[in-house]
Amino acid sequence: MNPPAGVTATAATAATAAVRPYRPEDYPDLDDICVRTGYEGQDSRPHYADPSVLTATFAAPYVHLEPELAFVLDDGTGRAVGYVLGTADTARFAADFRTVWLPRVAGRHPAPESPPGTGTGTGTQDEAIARLLHDPERMIVPELAAYPAHLHIDLLPEWQGRGHGRTLMHTFLRALRERGVPAVHLVMSTANTGARAFYDRLGFHEIEVPEAGASTCLGRTTEVTEVTGSTGTS
Repeated sequence: MNPPAGVTATAATAATAAVRPYRPEDYPDLDDICVRTGYEGQDSRPHYADPSVLTATFAAPYVHLEPELAFVLDDGTGRAVGYVLGTADTARFAADFRTVWLPRVAGRHPAPESPPGTGTGTGTQDEAIARLLHDPERMIVPELAAYPAHLHIDLLPEWQGRGHGRTLMHTFLRALRERGVPAVHLVMSTANTGARAFYDRLGFHEIEVPEAGASTCLGRTTEVTEVTGSTGTS
């Protein structure tokens, strides 16, 4: 059972924490991590009527479609307290998302019928993510063609600032490199300045794309030796 939000990692578990491949039994922890970090790096529960729409869009499809590229930070007791996951081929992933993943979750998270911006209360946030869920082709952006892979990385707040984010990222980059993938990109909320600082330290650079809105696209090669900087915030 996961400890409640806000419980800090003990010295004992911190000393034995390690990155390992994702296992199916990690899924409840993955869901918890995604929900607790899903609103600009903060807990999404106050902002969503059903925050599981975040997991259905940004976490679960990756471990379902490409589990070999999912890695977790194990706190030393078997509990996942952070993860990195993604795909080696965004175009292929978007196609599989449409045909394989979306039919599994569309019943719980149907496409909104109202135009963007017309919802009220917490439903507005849910509808915005549901639109992304039902539009996997949004992932295919011509300006990102040179960065065919993409990723998502999240750590519970109490596990940040210890170098674990860097270790997760290195693990993922090496896995991509072994598959012959030259470069990777990610899309982040521009408002999440802490995350941007972390990515900058890991050698990511901004990629200009049209109509980015409140998001920023970042990319870098998969060569781990090019990573510079100190431990950072994650």
